[in-house]
Amino acid sequence: MAKLIYTAICSVDGYISDADGGFDWAAPDEQVHAWVNDLERPIGTYLYGRRLYETMRVWQELGDHDEPVVRDYAHLWQAARKVVYSASLDEGATPLTPRTTLERTFDAAAVRAVKDAAETDLSIGGATLAGVAMAAGLIDEVRLFLSPAIVGGGTRALPDNVRLDLSLEEHHTFDSGVVYLRYAVRNPASAA
Repeated sequence: MAKLIYTAICSVDGYISDADGGFDWAAPDEQVHAWVNDLERPIGTYLYGRRLYETMRVWQELGDHDEPVVRDYAHLWQAARKVVYSASLDEGATPLTPRTTLERTFDAAAVRAVKDAAETDLSIGGATLAGVAMAAGLIDEVRLFLSPAIVGGGTRALPDNVRLDLSLEEHHTFDSGVVYLRYAVRNPASAA
C-alpha cells in the first residue's frame, strides 16, 4: 500500500499564502528546492485542488529551464499522474496538462482504493483538499517546510476541527532558515 503525503511550504504561523494571496515569501532557494525534488522523486500521483493545480501547471512549460533544480522538478512533475478535484474548473478555458484527469468531487473511498492499489506514493496538495483527506483518515504523512516569516493571516496550511496525533520522523534546518519537519500520522483522524 502506498502512502498519501501532504506537503506544504508555510509561514511559521502556519499559512501557505498571506491575506492578499501572496506567497513570494515562501519561494524555496536552490538548497530547499533540491531537497523538495528528492522528496518528490518517488511520487507517482499528485492529488490537487483547483487553485493549487492552476498554480502548479506552470511546471509543464519549464522542462528546458536554465536552472538545474527547476528543470529537475519540471521533469518530475510532468512524469507524474495528476488528479484535479474541482466542481468549477472549466476545461475549455483551462485545458488540462498531459497525464491529468479531472474529478468533480472528492470520493474518499475511491482515493483509498487508489492508494491501496498504488505502487508509488501519492501526494496531496491544496490546504482545503488536504483537510478533507485528513478528516477522512487518508493522510499517512505530513511534511512541512516552515519559512522564516510570520504573515499574520491568509490561507491556513492545516485544517480546523481535525485532530491527528503525529510522530516526528525527521527534521532538517536549511541555511536560509527554512525548517523541514516530517511527521508520520499515528492515528486516524477525528473531529476536534
